[in-house]
Amino acid sequence: MDNISRRDFHQQAFGSLMVWSLLDTLFARGAFADEVSPIAAKWLADLNAMSVDLKGEKLTPLEWQKQVEKLFNRVEVTELMKFVNFEKLTATAKLNERGETSLRAKLPEVEGLPTNLVYGHQIFALNKDRSVVPHGHDNMATAFLILKGEFHGRHYDRLEDDKTHMIIKPTIDRTFQVGECATLSDIKDNVHWFKSNTDGGFIFNIHVMSVKPGRTGRVYIDPEGEKLSDGRIRAKKIDHAEANRLYG
Repeated sequence: MDNISRRDFHQQAFGSLMVWSLLDTLFARGAFADEVSPIAAKWLADLNAMSVDLKGEKLTPLEWQKQVEKLFNRVEVTELMKFVNFEKLTATAKLNERGETSLRAKLPEVEGLPTNLVYGHQIFALNKDRSVVPHGHDNMATAFLILKGEFHGRHYDRLEDDKTHMIIKPTIDRTFQVGECATLSDIKDNVHWFKSNTDGGFIFNIHVMSVKPGRTGRVYIDPEGEKLSDGRIRAKKIDHAEANRLYG
């Protein structure tokens, strides 16, 4: 690593992380020709190394968010869609009547690939007016890339918690188009809510769980709570079933 800085190395490796994660999903669903898959070996090595670095606190969550956003700003989704057989990828997907449908991929068996990965990934599929319901994250770093369709995306900073409520403050409220991305961590934009404005909307998601040792996962809320000063909201914590009923 004599000729590049550690920051440059991180950025390049995270580029490989995100590209590999998407290609991994596409490989597993048969979107690529068989002869392409061996290329994944190097990408996976970069992915695993950088996920370990994030969990080992060698890279902060905010640095992770900034680098992923820079990467996604250079992604040409239209060209990627031309390169893959997206129709085949989604042909058998049956979308839920409410909320998102998670398309999960099984990692293909390719010689030389690690089998114990540190990250998770999925593609959310939604029809019009269906949502990835509002929720926060405990001890996670997550990124989203709009693959197809249009979404109304809302993010909130998570300011305080008690047993029954979360104090949040809106940070993002806008339309997301194909190729646009969003990231979140415990530090910034922790709560989010994506509603599809079109039928057949698809979001690629990568999530690094247990960034630090301890509990990790989603915390569902009702963001239409009591309005406080300075734009803050006192949002009630709810379970997934209630969140899906209200906003799915």
